[in-house]
Amino acid sequence: MGGAVSAVSSNRVYSFTKPNRESITLLEGLGVEGDVHAGVTVKHRSRVARDPSQPNLRQVHLIHQELFEEVRGAGFEVVAGALGENVTTRGIDLLGLPRGTLLRLGDEAVVEVTGLRNPCLQIDGFQQGLLKEVVRRDAEGGVRLKAGIMSVVLRGGVVRPGDPVAVELPDGPHVPLEIV
Repeated sequence: MGGAVSAVSSNRVYSFTKPNRESITLLEGLGVEGDVHAGVTVKHRSRVARDPSQPNLRQVHLIHQELFEEVRGAGFEVVAGALGENVTTRGIDLLGLPRGTLLRLGDEAVVEVTGLRNPCLQIDGFQQGLLKEVVRRDAEGGVRLKAGIMSVVLRGGVVRPGDPVAVELPDGPHVPLEIV
């Protein structure tokens, strides 16, 4: 089971979107080199305000490119990096992965999936009405969050568009993703 990296993005400053790059370097235990969200402890402003000593389970944000195609059908134009993700993938059901899944990005880098991204109101600030598209109800009435997944870096390395993504599911019972 696997897919590919479509785009990589990072930003040194807090902003909703992140510019695409030719490559990013993942640093073990920290995140994306030079990205504002890299670090051992939380860097997202709302989480820092609650408890700045929390471990950073959101070092690398991944979104599936198929989401952009889905929301395009509802009239929204979203491109890689626009929702603040670091790695845009194709061909992997990121939202269906269990917690603890390992993603091998390119030749060296390995990230461990920690949970779901909690979509925030900034998404509507980016494009009014888009938040409703990435927070949906499933057939049973449960909330389904579609704004990507979060991970931590287990092994560093350079990641580029076109790199393969290999998926390694964890042993034992699979634990569904929750917000981190």
